[in-house]
Amino acid sequence: MNPRLQALNPYPFERLRELFRDVQPPADREPINLGIGEPKQAPPQFVLDVVEREQAGFARYPTTGGTQALQQACARWATERFRLPQGSLEPGRNVIPVNGTREALFGIAQAVVGAKERPAVAMPNPLYQIYEGATLFAGAEPVYVAAGETGGLPDFAALPEEVLARTELLYVCSPANPTGAVVGREQYRELLDLADRHDFVIAADECYSEIYPDEDNPPVGLLEVAAAEGRTDYRRCLAFHSLSKRSNLPGLRSGFVAGDAEVLEGFLKLRTYLGNATPPPLQEAAIAAWGDEEHVRANRDAYRERFARVLEVLRPVLDVEAPAGGFYLWPRVPGGGERFAKELYAREGITVLPGAYLGRAVDGRNPGAEHVRIALVDDVERCEDAAWRIRRVAEDLQ
Repeated sequence: MNPRLQALNPYPFERLRELFRDVQPPADREPINLGIGEPKQAPPQFVLDVVEREQAGFARYPTTGGTQALQQACARWATERFRLPQGSLEPGRNVIPVNGTREALFGIAQAVVGAKERPAVAMPNPLYQIYEGATLFAGAEPVYVAAGETGGLPDFAALPEEVLARTELLYVCSPANPTGAVVGREQYRELLDLADRHDFVIAADECYSEIYPDEDNPPVGLLEVAAAEGRTDYRRCLAFHSLSKRSNLPGLRSGFVAGDAEVLEGFLKLRTYLGNATPPPLQEAAIAAWGDEEHVRANRDAYRERFARVLEVLRPVLDVEAPAGGFYLWPRVPGGGERFAKELYAREGITVLPGAYLGRAVDGRNPGAEHVRIALVDDVERCEDAAWRIRRVAEDLQ
């Protein structure tokens, strides 16, 4: 077996199952799982209708790079959403459909890493664990950069020059999982300058970009900032997007990566060997989803209501605020994240994720240890019910 498999850490939900292994939740409480970021709202019916209508397409082999129609739909959406110059995203060159961002975020490290001696990959801490796993499997050193000192965002510029010189890939997540922090224009400009000076690729995980509180102030994107700087070749820039959160379609496994055509050419070659291709009916469904914004606005409205009702319950007892984007709460909890999550499950049958499972200890400190991640993905009534039950446990532990 490949020895690098042994370097991969257990996934957070494996650790959560172990934490709960000997715990029996109360039989008189309805269990509510707010631990996993899986949207519970119904998928758009018009998208499901497309899958039904196009089911004969399952009889055909799909192409790895997706159909031209899907490439065009992704390029059109990104161009309009991020106000990019018309024609700057060439379908098939600057845009490649993928089977969800997880596949692409893992695969890009295998395509990019390996040219430098003792390669390093920088990433936020806490983090989406795929960044770390991709790095380890590519044979590189993961460099964890703590978030929190700069508005919940990692300060990559503070890394030692020696580390930056070895860096081949930098993962950034905006809105961030789990903190909800959003990268601003100036911070993206700083990353572009670092990438130019040290010759590495920026992988911007923007899969939560369409969930935000202010309808008139959507999060800025990496390609948007690059284009504003005149970098319409998107050199060293990759942005990753998905329908999972935007359209409540996690099972469709559909997204895209856009940016540097030279990097994407190599990435597409790798995906061809891996056999990563989306079935034709799902590609048609994705075209329909990317072409509609009405259901996305309704989705944001639903999340706003959840945040408003849940925060009204939790603010009196927890250090918690609404995120700048995404659908997670990231409160500091009494007793630390692991103890709080276990007590909450044992007393109330509510599942949340200990923040330590999303963080990594650096110099003896795990930046997620005092937190839990709460995913407000269930319907509003169940989220509010869960909030009152969380509040009871928080009051007891305090």
